[in-house]
Amino acid sequence: MVSGVENRVQPSIAAVAGPRDHEGMSTEIPGAGELNLPQAFLLLATNEKDGEPEVPPSVLKAALSGAILAELDLLGAIQLQGKYVRATGDPPQSDFRHQWELIHDKSRPHSPRRWVAMLESRAELHRVYEGMAALGVVTHVGEKHLGVFRTTRYPEKDHTPEAALLARIESVLNGSASDARTAALIGLLHAAGLMDKLFPGAGPARLRELTGDHWPSRAVRDELRMIRLAEAEAAT
Repeated sequence: MVSGVENRVQPSIAAVAGPRDHEGMSTEIPGAGELNLPQAFLLLATNEKDGEPEVPPSVLKAALSGAILAELDLLGAIQLQGKYVRATGDPPQSDFRHQWELIHDKSRPHSPRRWVAMLESRAELHRVYEGMAALGVVTHVGEKHLGVFRTTRYPEKDHTPEAALLARIESVLNGSASDARTAALIGLLHAAGLMDKLFPGAGPARLRELTGDHWPSRAVRDELRMIRLAEAEAAT
């Protein structure tokens, strides 16, 4: 049994899940009150007490880009067609319509890894955090240093969403049937190196089973590999 988050999960909290279809699986659209994938990822990637990210900025931005791609993919707004990401259908009713428009309007298609790199944005990172602050999930805390520099943190205000996410992930890791949103979230957390922190007892075989063919998570891993190579070359 996975047991790395007992002190963070409230057993009485139901898992966050989308509306259920006749087979019991979550639909592709987030349910009422459900966080979208970028919000869910950032919530779990942020220390609930001090509001600081649990991973370096480069990892956080790359994984957030992957989460945006994953959200659009779940909505049916984009698809991986061969080696390239392409916009499909009508513009999505989503917080990430701008990213869909970038993909839709690009004159030539790009690979998933390239889109992860192109969508990385500190401004988008704060926009997603501020969206959660507006929902009352986190609190915006600004600090000034020497009256000039300003840092922003987002400590947790309402633990219920995080507890629900953790409970749902733990249930899936322990063998429960997974829905597409939970599997995508696990893939993104794994790509960012957060699964070992949140669920140190998670089995590698189960993680591969859940995330092996999730292309946005794979794109995040590829982009982080390129970042590490560039950093290593710069250090020599």
